Amino acid sequence: MMVQYLGLKAEAEDCLLFYRMGDFFELFMEDAKIAAAVLDIALTARGEHEGQPIPMCGVPVHAAEAYLARLIKAGHRVAIAEQIESPAAAKARGGSKTLVARGIVRVVTAGTLTEEALLDARAANWCVAIGEAAGGVAIAAVDVSTGRFEIVETDALGLGAELARLAAAEVIASDAGTYTEAATSLRPRADFDSAAGEAALKRIHGVATLDGFGQFSRAGLAAAGGLIAYVGHTAKGSLPFLRPPRGIRTAHAMAIDAATRESLELTCTASGQRKGSLLDTVDRTVTGAGARLLAADIGAPLMDRATIEARHDLVQHFHDDAAARERLRATLRALPDIGRALGRLAAGRGSPRDLGQLRDGLDGAWTLGERLDGLLAPPPLLTELAPSLRGHGALIDLLKRALVPSPPIDAAAGGYIAGGYDASLDDLRDAGAGGRRAIAALEAEFRASTGITTLKIRHNGVLGYHVEVPARSADALMRADSGFTHRQTLAGVVRFNTPALHDVAAKVTQAGAHALAAEAAHLEDLTAAALATREGIAATADALARLDVATALAERAAEGHWARPTLVDHACFDITGGRHPVVEAAVAKAGGRFVANDCSLSESSRLWLVTGPNMGGKSTFLRQNALIAVLAQAGSYVPATAATIGLVDRLFSRVGASDNLARGRSTFMVEMVETAAILAQATPRSFVILDEVGRGTSTYDGLAIAWAVVEAIHEDNRCRCLFATHYHELTRLAERCEALSLHHVRAREWKGELVLLHELSTGPADRSYGLAVARLAGMPPATVARAKAVLAKLEAGRAKTGGLAAGLDDLPLFAAAAAIEEPATDPVRDTLGTLDLDAMSPRDALEALYRLKALAAEG
Repeated sequence: MMVQYLGLKAEAEDCLLFYRMGDFFELFMEDAKIAAAVLDIALTARGEHEGQPIPMCGVPVHAAEAYLARLIKAGHRVAIAEQIESPAAAKARGGSKTLVARGIVRVVTAGTLTEEALLDARAANWCVAIGEAAGGVAIAAVDVSTGRFEIVETDALGLGAELARLAAAEVIASDAGTYTEAATSLRPRADFDSAAGEAALKRIHGVATLDGFGQFSRAGLAAAGGLIAYVGHTAKGSLPFLRPPRGIRTAHAMAIDAATRESLELTCTASGQRKGSLLDTVDRTVTGAGARLLAADIGAPLMDRATIEARHDLVQHFHDDAAARERLRATLRALPDIGRALGRLAAGRGSPRDLGQLRDGLDGAWTLGERLDGLLAPPPLLTELAPSLRGHGALIDLLKRALVPSPPIDAAAGGYIAGGYDASLDDLRDAGAGGRRAIAALEAEFRASTGITTLKIRHNGVLGYHVEVPARSADALMRADSGFTHRQTLAGVVRFNTPALHDVAAKVTQAGAHALAAEAAHLEDLTAAALATREGIAATADALARLDVATALAERAAEGHWARPTLVDHACFDITGGRHPVVEAAVAKAGGRFVANDCSLSESSRLWLVTGPNMGGKSTFLRQNALIAVLAQAGSYVPATAATIGLVDRLFSRVGASDNLARGRSTFMVEMVETAAILAQATPRSFVILDEVGRGTSTYDGLAIAWAVVEAIHEDNRCRCLFATHYHELTRLAERCEALSLHHVRAREWKGELVLLHELSTGPADRSYGLAVARLAGMPPATVARAKAVLAKLEAGRAKTGGLAAGLDDLPLFAAAAAIEEPATDPVRDTLGTLDLDAMSPRDALEALYRLKALAAEG
């Protein structure tokens, strides 16, 4: 047995091996140690290998899914080794002691799951492959549980953003490729051959050309080839359901990089939780498929105005008709997840219940389609979806006739084919039932003839049907002339057989076996019938999900008094009464009221400089406008009284402090990397929010950087931007930057206490209120008093020099003068006048000044 195990373990490579032995999956050696620790189960030892006891542990087959889920969540991959021949076949092959052959029938990985118990019903489960060819890069992504397949044409710069959008459970790449660092699994380079990928797609979908699916680059086909090879490897050659690939160009969706997704917490919070994210706050879907589609919509807001407005039309239709919305949501709530049921059937891991779910889901979709046909003036997208809701009449009728109302998950015990569907199966069941009645009659007869009233006829998997009596009553049946043959003695009971029971039991067993075989054949035929229309079923699942999303967004809009946004082609951003949906929900839960604010960015005022105290609401204001842009282009109403938005091609957020010490990056370094990416990639159609740029370093360096960033965004990128800062000196830029306007969040001190109004007003803040916020945060009074004294001295010194930026009109000269902590001497001022500060960087200007000060100090 260990020879067989070690051979399979070598084949399993880096996977834990579940080795089937009877009713258990056993693990041995290092696998056993790992699994025992993760699963918190007993680790034992048995036999020897190379002179050492063999560690082992096991899990019951019937409960294996729960244990698999824990191992996969812990980051492991599991190979399943099953018996691939019967004991009778093994005996015929090599004698009574021949070991039953086993083989790896499946590799369970995080990205290739289909089982309900292992998946989150409300989240997609993407497996992604990175492909490279002809100097380009692309990714292929599949959700094996539904068959959804995407090929995303991107570039090295956008790869990280796409991986962040998909939040893949598993990422694979070539072991000889460039992007091995981004992968969770490396596969042979030969798998990522673009020609092989193209051939595989043609073979799977039975086409001579891929033109009908779209145009794919060689890198995209290489990625598809690697993905198909990997999925086939995990399924051991039996590919799951793969829908035709959908080509995606990054230009078709709003570009959102990984840092911005994390900052805005679009689909999960910074801690990785769904709860507290934008998705969680918006989601009112009633089906798992709808929840998955809503997450995809929010993760990839569209750039095509017509498509977005078609979604808005559908949302508005159900927003304006509350009764129709509630009826549709009630119908959807009762429907099963037919997309994932189809995925399990296609993967060969389906059950009678999955067929029952297809029957009920398709039948409900048909009824829904008929109801929608009666609508007057339906929106275009609803008209487009309606045909996909119907068209499965023959399959629905077949499954209604063939299946019982509530089919079981486990097919082994039978009982899922309805009576009247197959007359020969009904006869077998009748024979079995007649046999069971005969067994009951025999039991009564044996009790009467032996006088043992406690005698019972029982059944188990080892002895089959047998007579069981208490040990104290067994003597009478032990006699040779009793007609009973002793089979087994246990504590308290003795078991027997008789010729009469054997004959009846044989008929029952034979009828039962034939009935199970007949049901299994029907299950195979029904599955094949369902899979013959898999594309149509998948389209129905998509239509139901889109209706769920539309009605859910309509429900959320009605619930929160949200407005339909107006989309325009020019770069404006005009929001009246905008709100942050997540913060508003939290404030409402606490019994408070969220303060709404307007935002109006136009060509003449496209850069807002927002000042004001900490805790005043600057970051919330910045984020809420970014989220409004995301929701609008995802096809949703927005949390505002009114909104007119020019399409945003790229969204950037540099808000909050974080570090990446594992990659040697401090908080300030991360801030600079993210800011550099914004300056390099933002376009006039982009939307940027920046909060406290430059605060992570010294005052003068940080101020110089913030000043330069504001100028670059205003002059070079020319994007719509909200820039929050505590550097009040930046407000002087309004004198020279015509599209920059000043705003602040209002605050007042009343009787020594700081009152944060969370309202946005025009103009700069009068001061930062830093000490008041420190006091509000609970800083010790003595420390606050000392800070106040120090501040007074600093402000006196600043007044003495005429202010940090006294009389200076440009950044280099301002930065130089800012370093003077006492009145400059005339020679220093004279020498400054001879320097070409306009051509110098802020740091060079500072260094020149410091040298001058040092020379002046030396006389």
